[in-house]
Amino acid sequence: MSPVQSSTMAVLETGSVPCHVAIIMDGNGRWATQRRLPRTAGHMRGVQSVRRIVEACGRRGVRYLTLFAFSTENWRRPAGEVSLLMRLFVRTLEKEADRLREQDVRLRVVGELNAFDDRLRNLIAQAEALTSQCQALTLTIAANYGGRWDILQAMRAMLAADPDLAARPQNVDEAALSPWLAMAYAPEPDLFIRTGGEQRISNFLIWQLAYTELYFTDCWWPDFDESALDQAFSWYSQRERRFGRTSAQLPGAGH
Repeated sequence: MSPVQSSTMAVLETGSVPCHVAIIMDGNGRWATQRRLPRTAGHMRGVQSVRRIVEACGRRGVRYLTLFAFSTENWRRPAGEVSLLMRLFVRTLEKEADRLREQDVRLRVVGELNAFDDRLRNLIAQAEALTSQCQALTLTIAANYGGRWDILQAMRAMLAADPDLAARPQNVDEAALSPWLAMAYAPEPDLFIRTGGEQRISNFLIWQLAYTELYFTDCWWPDFDESALDQAFSWYSQRERRFGRTSAQLPGAGH
């Protein structure tokens, strides 16, 4: 498969429904705290929202959905919460892999997976293999992922494959590096959504989000439903994506 070109090198087609949606699923703990429940209850409820949004994106014609499930920084959380997140990941893979295949959803997991135990890594490999022929939607879970890690690992892999590049730095450009990024198989996100009220990208896909439309909502992830998704898509459909051009240069300008 040839690498997808960066939007800095090619002007991408746009439409009312984004081809690739990337989401930071924030607010699980605060949702639970507001209801005087343990934070773990919010994470468990958040898994239901994942299922709901995957199905909704499939119905709307989204081709790629990328979810930030666990960042490299999330290891700093309390040990009990991290342990629960790992157990939820295992349980979700065990329960949802067959459902994803039935819905023609391909699962990919990106990140530094060597930090996970053997059982979790095996379940990831099994779920990816089970859904490898699915084509309707590619669901990517970013787990133990960080945007800076992604760029560094891509640079290391590129230099390992072609050590002579170190002596020819002028040959290192976007086209050379892009195939080594963790998500080289997907186009760059059209729409980024962050729930929970925070307005930052938190080391998520920092290379790939260069020209992405950024949508922030106060809605906590456990409450994010089809209606909230449609609001985000409606906002997206009104954005003017110029990719460096002027408004007058856009297709249909002046008509």
